[in-house]
Amino acid sequence: MALWATLTLAGLGALAAGLALGLGARSQGRALSRLGESLVRASAPPGAGRADLNAVAGLPAPVARYLARVLQQGQPVIRLARFAQAGMLRTDLERGRWMRFEASQVVAPAAVGFLWNARVAVAPLIHVRVRDALIAGRGSGQVSLLSAFTVAAAEGNPELNAGALHRFLAEAVWYPTALLPGAGLRWSAIDGHAALATLTDRGLTVSLEFRFNAAAEVAGIYTPARWGTFDGGYRQAPWEGRFRNYVARAGMLVPSEGEVGWYREGTWRPVWKGTITDAEYEFAG
Repeated sequence: MALWATLTLAGLGALAAGLALGLGARSQGRALSRLGESLVRASAPPGAGRADLNAVAGLPAPVARYLARVLQQGQPVIRLARFAQAGMLRTDLERGRWMRFEASQVVAPAAVGFLWNARVAVAPLIHVRVRDALIAGRGSGQVSLLSAFTVAAAEGNPELNAGALHRFLAEAVWYPTALLPGAGLRWSAIDGHAALATLTDRGLTVSLEFRFNAAAEVAGIYTPARWGTFDGGYRQAPWEGRFRNYVARAGMLVPSEGEVGWYREGTWRPVWKGTITDAEYEFAG
């Protein structure tokens, strides 16, 4: 009887754990779906919108060359972009351990928003779900164990909002019609191989230095002060991204690989290395 009782209790415990895991995963999935739906609703409705490369002549020379390189005259403006990614990331600049991830991302350029959803392998049979988003000016992030149990979350504080807006601007190389000058985006010259992009959305402004190579492609971005989380708190630190291997997608040229990282004690330390394995675009008009 004692053995039977022990086995019964163990079975009930496993069943309860399985039910909790299933319920948690479904709840997390519903929350993710709601975020995705709100981002799609916020995207600009279909309408006229095409790149006029004749109008970029007044921009800093490397920016004008870049836009003429990666876009075609009359290129429709991107309404929504969807990406599949794979790569490696780490959460601590001082540790050498990298973890593999697979992620999906939805971006609404005109709405200045994105939703990134990654599955990160942390050990055999164990993963965490990492979600980063910028929707209606509010940055958010969440980490959940086994896609079910939230272990960390934050939303809407000024530092997180600014960091998310910096990320949106940096990743615009993957949805390059967002780098056309407009009401929220302006360019200013630095030199023959760099220019400063300044983006304002909902009263928040961030800037990034875009660095261009000899092929008129964006090879990297840099800011001396992006908000990040270090040692349990927020602070600003130099942040840099690097891009390479441009490929043709939907009539545009976009990088297929990238990496981003922070500077500490004058040394750049990457924390994310990824490849775009698939991309789909919906266009205005």
